[in-house]
Amino acid sequence: MIIPIRCFSCGKPVAHLWEEYKERVTKGEDPKKVMDSLGLERYCCRSLFLGHVDLIDLAGEFKKS
Repeated sequence: MIIPIRCFSCGKPVAHLWEEYKERVTKGEDPKKVMDSLGLERYCCRSLFLGHVDLIDLAGEFKKS
């Protein structure tokens, strides 16, 4: 749903980097270069960003009954 606060494997805080990553990749930058510039060096953190699907907007359309 939303990006986790910390990496599941190593515990590094990553949530504060998600908005900048998403914005820069949407503009057409290479994801590898963006992650390098943001300081995401570990494979576990990089896979968290590459594998994340942002579904919060879709889930927000449904109301709890």
